[in-house]
Amino acid sequence: MTDIKFCGLKTGRDVAAAEQAGARWTGYVFFEKSPRHVSPSLAGELAHLAKTSETVAVTVNPDDDLLARIRDAMHPDWIQLHGSETPQRVVQARAYAKRGVIKALPVAEAADLDAVKAFDRIADMILFDAKPPKGADRPGGHGTGYDYALLKSLQISVPWLLSGGLDATNVCAAVAAAGAGAVDVSSGIESAPGIKDAAKMQAFAAALAV
Repeated sequence: MTDIKFCGLKTGRDVAAAEQAGARWTGYVFFEKSPRHVSPSLAGELAHLAKTSETVAVTVNPDDDLLARIRDAMHPDWIQLHGSETPQRVVQARAYAKRGVIKALPVAEAADLDAVKAFDRIADMILFDAKPPKGADRPGGHGTGYDYALLKSLQISVPWLLSGGLDATNVCAAVAAAGAGAVDVSSGIESAPGIKDAAKMQAFAAALAV
């Protein structure tokens, strides 16, 4: 069974639907330019509702103050760093999470995977996402994909997740192409930017269960 992270949840209904669909992780975005942005206090309320999933606080180049507010409000299992954070920053961020740090790396071509070397064994997990379109004001959640097969021969010591442009119609082929054991989805389970669709969550999970 492929593990699933449903990301960008904003309501209690989202959390319930994600867990009903079998999510291993539920993600909450702390980035004001994103349509999925939540405050630490709201994330704390949502994380309290997460009974069967591990909670992930998704951040972009966060300072210590934001990480502390997130820690105090929601006690996340994982901190996800989705910006230009250094390996040293990954180590520092671990203090704010119960389980560890997920480092997101953008991918468009094979050369982008060279960045893995710096974070392997430093981050606890790696997430490979599509490189954002030129001029984009946020690093993820654009619904764009890439050549997932680039990850097939990946040499990495820590668990990793496939992300970027996934939905119920393509996730099986993407997992097969990449050799992924876990996936992350946000825009592919929405009816509009930031609006999660429970039926799409179920369809996404059902596609992977085939």
